[in-house]
Amino acid sequence: MEGPTPVSALIHAATLVVSGVFLIIRCSILFENSANILFIVSIIGSLTSFFAASVGLFQNDLKRVIAYSTCSQLGYMIFITGLSHYSISLFHLANHAVFKALLFLSAGCIIHGLSDEQDLRKMGGLLKIFPVSYIMILIGSLALVGFPFLTGFYSKDCILELAIAKCSVVGNFCYFLGCSAAFCTSFYSFRLIFLTFVNPVNSFKSYVQHAHEAPITMIVPLMVLSIGALFYGYLTKDLMIGLGSLFFNNVYTSYYNFCLIDSEFLPSLIKNIPFLFTCIGAIFSFFLIHCFAVNKQAVMNIKLHPISKTLYTFLNKKMAF
Repeated sequence: MEGPTPVSALIHAATLVVSGVFLIIRCSILFENSANILFIVSIIGSLTSFFAASVGLFQNDLKRVIAYSTCSQLGYMIFITGLSHYSISLFHLANHAVFKALLFLSAGCIIHGLSDEQDLRKMGGLLKIFPVSYIMILIGSLALVGFPFLTGFYSKDCILELAIAKCSVVGNFCYFLGCSAAFCTSFYSFRLIFLTFVNPVNSFKSYVQHAHEAPITMIVPLMVLSIGALFYGYLTKDLMIGLGSLFFNNVYTSYYNFCLIDSEFLPSLIKNIPFLFTCIGAIFSFFLIHCFAVNKQAVMNIKLHPISKTLYTFLNKKMAF
């Protein structure tokens, strides 16, 4: 899966890794006739979502953080197919393709301009050198975490609402792990922004001296994708979501698995819980990554504490998988 940045953007965002999701959507009639298979798909999808998001918390490679984010979003797509809402899965697949391509290509601009350095710990203070790349990564990250009215918000929140509206043990399980993954996603997205752009410079002098913004040929595709990350979800939501949508008549869903109406009338508090988790993740990231960066002694005390050291090692090493 590792490769040049444009290749990573292509296979992670829109083609290779999501082909399995598309295959499940096309085979919906087979899955709908087996409740046990749907149960297994839901459980594996939700576990994947949380596993990848938690492992991404403490990765130090710029592209690897975004790659684990892809794996986490795939978990969302898979578990909502297990809950029999295939059109929502395809909606999230399309939305994800836009903002994930934006994130990967923006990361490529940073790596290209910083002498091919990918380690987040050797960056910092790049906001003045890479202003355009910063704006693009910020837009992509906000779309990824499901910031209201950006592209990721419409599909991600719909997935979590459908999970809790299922009113079953597996639906609640998916909802809980999905909200936990939303917290982790927010944390590592803002961690990436703080370590790369906002925190004090922690890079080699030669890297900073020769750092430069990407040329216009690399910036133009980012601008096109950023427009998609801002507006694509809003413009296509009525096509993909809702009882009036006839776009997916060939996707079969059993009537007793359909709970889109129930999700529409959930209490406002329930609907806002994922956004609350996202805000908490961003606040944690701000205090732990940004505020403590100026107080090196506090950082050392936290890092050397046995519990935090064990947790960091456990997640950084992919839970020993």
